[in-house]
Amino acid sequence: MVSLICTLQDHRDDVNWCAFSANLLATCSADKTVRVYSTRDFSELPFSPLSGHGYVVHCCCFSPCGQYLASCSTDATTVIWVMDSGEIEAVLEHPGRSPVRVCAFAPDSVHLVSGASDGTLALWDFTSRSLLRTGGVPDTTMVACSFSPCGQLFVSGSTYGDLRVWNLELKPLHAEKDAHDLGVTCCQFAPQMHKVTDADVIQFRLASCGQDSLLKVWTISYIPSTGCKMQLLHTLTGHTAPVLSCSFSADGQMLVSGSVDKTVIVYEASQGTLLYTLSQHERYVTACVFSPTAPLMATGSMDKSVNVWRVEDGCSTQEAKFLPGEEAASSCEGVPGAKMAGHSRLMASDWSEDDVSSWLREEGLEVLVDVFKANNIDGPELLALNKETLATDLKIESVGLRGKIIRKIEELKMESMCTGVPEEYLCPITQELMKDPVIAADGYSYEREAIQSWIRTKNRSSPMTNLPLQTTLLTPNYTLKMAISRWRTSH
Repeated sequence: MVSLICTLQDHRDDVNWCAFSANLLATCSADKTVRVYSTRDFSELPFSPLSGHGYVVHCCCFSPCGQYLASCSTDATTVIWVMDSGEIEAVLEHPGRSPVRVCAFAPDSVHLVSGASDGTLALWDFTSRSLLRTGGVPDTTMVACSFSPCGQLFVSGSTYGDLRVWNLELKPLHAEKDAHDLGVTCCQFAPQMHKVTDADVIQFRLASCGQDSLLKVWTISYIPSTGCKMQLLHTLTGHTAPVLSCSFSADGQMLVSGSVDKTVIVYEASQGTLLYTLSQHERYVTACVFSPTAPLMATGSMDKSVNVWRVEDGCSTQEAKFLPGEEAASSCEGVPGAKMAGHSRLMASDWSEDDVSSWLREEGLEVLVDVFKANNIDGPELLALNKETLATDLKIESVGLRGKIIRKIEELKMESMCTGVPEEYLCPITQELMKDPVIAADGYSYEREAIQSWIRTKNRSSPMTNLPLQTTLLTPNYTLKMAISRWRTSH
């Protein structure tokens, strides 16, 4: 199910890129600004807009910890902003002073790469904010870049139409020429990686899109000692015009793309099945991205707007669904300070009393709002209600109304029901249900205490790949933690 929950209309020109952190949404535009919003209610932060660039801002991305935001521009710089204050922390001038079209952080925040219109790539040591090395491809423009989950590789895409895999020495490991006729426009790795059984091979998935109106899904097989190869898995033809942006969901199960045909398409990623077509933008869709921590998606367009969507895959089917504009959920378009319902970003067990009130209104149960507020019903208490407590404690006399509320509560509980514990919820080390999942440098999720103990005793090797961990940095996996919380509540 996909529903439009908010439309942001603060930019005065084309929106070029959107990026999420755990609690922020950043957007950048041809109007030379970057705007930053809280994902709690999509209100703009006090220090926004960020106005340090002199020309068009093409791309923006958060550091994995969310503390910094990088943005790049035709002014030949990549600016690093501090998200606590909105102040400029550093200005990275691209070698050759060529317009910078794309930038991307490594998963461990150690490296930042930027690509320019002269075909050059600059690899930066983000810790010291210094240039490590440069490389690239002449006679083209770098417009796409993405780091692998392990942080040891990145892929670039250019207007020449090729996809190239690079290591941190900026040595090309593979070139997929003519990946997209007339040029690549975007590429992104899926967050997960896999080790091939009984082989020293690590596999990644990569999505790419281009001027040929195609969205492609690739497998990249990496052997540290010998190099890598790419294999095409799917060619998705849902769009009728050039595809300008693509992005995987945090769990890698969905893939979204935006196009010159003004539509956004959501696919089931493993099989490439089209799930939803969204047509609310009035001009080219230039940006699309999933939140790493909530069932949210943002899309930006040349219509100067950013749409924020609620995306939940629990009831998706293999049949394509079309959501025309008049059937979308209410938008907060044009309403200053308009807020998204709080319950859309939380599990029911985490709802506040206000979230419960919002849910009641959405379900057509406005008559119960005052009763529930008077009895201080929050998420956990809502899930514990039954017909007896509704009648005796809340004094709801209508049998029909009691029956309806119970049905709605049961629907909440059934959202993520399944048989057995999903394998991805188990720590690979302990094989127990995770309580505090974190992502290690190998791209896999583990229980925090288990991986910390492993690192202390196993010489910093990956439990899944046996390769050295390049860093001991552990990133909280909020998406997985929320999914596990929902599963536990339903069971």
